[in-house]
Amino acid sequence: MPKLKNRAPKQCRDGNQSFSWHNGKRYYHGTFGTSEAEENYRRFKIALLENPTLLPVQGNKVGDVLVSELATGFLTHIEPRTNKTDLWHFKRAIGFLAELYGGLPVNEFSPKKLMLVRSQMVRTGTLCRKTINKYIVKIRRIFKWGVVEEVVPPSVILALKAVEGLQKGEPETFDHASREDVPDAVIKRTLPFMSPTVAAMVQVQRLTGMRPSEVCRMAAGNIDRTRDPKLWYYVPEKHKTEEYIGKKAIPLGEPERELIAPYLEGKKPTEAVFSPRTAMQELNTERRTNRKTKISPSQQERDRQTAENPADRLGEFYDRDSYRKAVEYAIRKGNGVLPVEETIPDWTPYQLRHTAATETSRAVGKEKAKALLTHRSMRTIEIYDHSDLAVREELARNRQEHNPFANEPTEVNEP
Repeated sequence: MPKLKNRAPKQCRDGNQSFSWHNGKRYYHGTFGTSEAEENYRRFKIALLENPTLLPVQGNKVGDVLVSELATGFLTHIEPRTNKTDLWHFKRAIGFLAELYGGLPVNEFSPKKLMLVRSQMVRTGTLCRKTINKYIVKIRRIFKWGVVEEVVPPSVILALKAVEGLQKGEPETFDHASREDVPDAVIKRTLPFMSPTVAAMVQVQRLTGMRPSEVCRMAAGNIDRTRDPKLWYYVPEKHKTEEYIGKKAIPLGEPERELIAPYLEGKKPTEAVFSPRTAMQELNTERRTNRKTKISPSQQERDRQTAENPADRLGEFYDRDSYRKAVEYAIRKGNGVLPVEETIPDWTPYQLRHTAATETSRAVGKEKAKALLTHRSMRTIEIYDHSDLAVREELARNRQEHNPFANEPTEVNEP
């Protein structure tokens, strides 16, 4: 039988010493049988109750924990409280931190060291300036959590807050271009190369202006079909601005309902409306239809095993990354067969929200575009609305008719 790593925190005896086990480590309390050992053991159990995920090193002194131990404890704390994408970014930020200072006590971590971690991120050449700034904020958040858990001195987090973010134009840094809208004509040219599931997701997102994460997390139980005879309402379990505007209801008109309805049949309330498992079945059906040779017995067996255990390969829900990759795959697939003059330019699901804002603003005004995207201020809608460019283009085309300098002699001032 393997040796247990996590034993109950009971007092043991090693010669004349009192000790307890936790996470495979011994923690000594003093001479066995003395009042000092009993008191230290009592404090040890209290420390475990206060913070079961991270026990300070021997002596229980604030600041004695290593940076790597702090990061491990934080990940254990945050994992059930965040989505997997955000967790992945925390792990990536921690990777840079641990590479340089994993073995350093937390009380010795300083602003200069944080700036060196940031410089290491810059030197990779793969992280844009805004991402680096976000990772630095995440590292500060780890130390802030350590202050709350009383394993990091408050002075450390106060000092780290003095490190300002990288400014635009900082040497060796770069910024990605601002996200633009994608023309509806480009979307229409891409749809035939998508699976029906992904094509439906793209159209629903474009029509409603919802975020990629919202269309990915759409579950059958989130759609209210009883409130209005002509409308359905999608109520996300959570969304980005929930703390500011509360629960959000996204009305679904007739076009969206027609797209969604086939994917609701036989679904439990917790099941995804648009599932990658369904998309894979559609893709396999298409491949079999276009297949020109017989399926080998080994392939038939693999297909049977996949059908019996779909969860082994694919999750129930898309996430924003798998959704984006599905769109990118469709673009590559289309460009592999289309003529050069009809090549589909690259675009991502994030641009669909920009397109919805631009076209809505152009048709019915910025106020209604703001309502569609559930933004709190007109200033935010300006980021998504690109309709002003069309106005400037129209003015430029008609500028000759209103040119104040046309056909007028130029006066020359004599000295």
